[in-house]
Amino acid sequence: MKSWVRFIFWAALYVLWVAWHGNWWWLLGLPVVFEFCVSRRLKAWIGKISERHRGLKVALGWLDAIIFAVVVVTFINIFFFQAFKIPSSSMESSLLTGDYLFVGKTAYGPKLPQTPLSVPFVHNTMPGSGKDSYSTALQYGYKRIKGFGHVKRDDYVVFSFPHGDTVLTKAPAEDYYTHVRMTSREYAEKTYGPLKVRPVDKKDHYVKRCVAVAGDTLSVVDGWVWVNGVPQERYPGIQNTWQVVTSGSAINPVVLRDMGFNVSEVWYSQSLPGYPALPLTDERLEKIKTLANVVSVEQNVDVFPPDYPDSELMLFPFVETGWTRDNYGPLWIPAKGESVQLTADNLPLYRRIIEVYEGNTLEVKEDGGFVINGEATDTYTFKMDYYFMMGDNRHNSLDSRYWGFVPEDHIVGKPRVIWMSTDANGKFPRNIRWNRLLKFL
Repeated sequence: MKSWVRFIFWAALYVLWVAWHGNWWWLLGLPVVFEFCVSRRLKAWIGKISERHRGLKVALGWLDAIIFAVVVVTFINIFFFQAFKIPSSSMESSLLTGDYLFVGKTAYGPKLPQTPLSVPFVHNTMPGSGKDSYSTALQYGYKRIKGFGHVKRDDYVVFSFPHGDTVLTKAPAEDYYTHVRMTSREYAEKTYGPLKVRPVDKKDHYVKRCVAVAGDTLSVVDGWVWVNGVPQERYPGIQNTWQVVTSGSAINPVVLRDMGFNVSEVWYSQSLPGYPALPLTDERLEKIKTLANVVSVEQNVDVFPPDYPDSELMLFPFVETGWTRDNYGPLWIPAKGESVQLTADNLPLYRRIIEVYEGNTLEVKEDGGFVINGEATDTYTFKMDYYFMMGDNRHNSLDSRYWGFVPEDHIVGKPRVIWMSTDANGKFPRNIRWNRLLKFL
């Protein structure tokens, strides 16, 4: 009787999962649930064989445990949660370098694997060797299961790096397309190659704040984000750099440490005297102003032409626009089903969407006309929603200002909890940031 109750329970959960998944062919798996809950003939047969060979019994026991662990963890990673580590300081002081996150997949709906032939527990490269951990012999199209909501303005979002489809094997963390624009394709490949091409679901993962969603019009004015004519909320972790002039002495390192600064990364210029680019949140700004040896505090704002290393070759859409990282836009964010009139001026904004993200062929004719998939046209209708992502550390973040829109099919999930946080500058156990453990976001 207990086995039948167990079967009804697990079968009901399985059917609900199939309904959520939307592929009814998976109902063919119900006999497997019946086998494990009621019949158990396979287990009995394996048990009889293993009783004759003690070594085989131990091996089969380990194999059973390993297969169970792999299946369960893989299932959880695909549909519910995935571990992620903050690799850079682009989100300081909101999310810190060394934060370990659990990323929730159900917030926006789990995306089904497009490259299913992959080594379990490894994203795109094998530890140590750097070799691909997946095979592209089997590829599926983009499909997302319904989640609890959609990406909203100001959400923290984990997503696949849009420019991560082509990787320089000798500089995998750098943007291949930036290298090509700044030097040339041949030089980049010769110096940092060979090239590696990755499918969408095997690109490196980034985390940023979504500052604008599909259909929004975004502007950055003097370092602050405006969307649809309304200023973004001043969240506590958002910071810009400020020039802090002192009376001739540096600020006490203990004071800076108490404010949350990593003192080893703070640069004091004796010739100023002061700090040319001190990253300050609103809270830190007010504290800095009260210090006795601080003479003045002025926000650093890039004006056109952009400061080094920013230029039209660095800032999206990589043509001269008169924009800088601090005065950027206005820029309309493409939305699914919306159409745009294509012109020579706006083509740099949408070309990668048309050709790469949405898989069309595009030809620009000598008379200025456009041919998409073999048909002459002067408009384009978007197939997906797009988003604009920015780091909270506004002057130390490679984000959508540098590589453009994030497509809907690149969205991975929403950070839910910081389960561990370590400081690379410290030694265990002092390097553990105990106040960030199990912090919900």
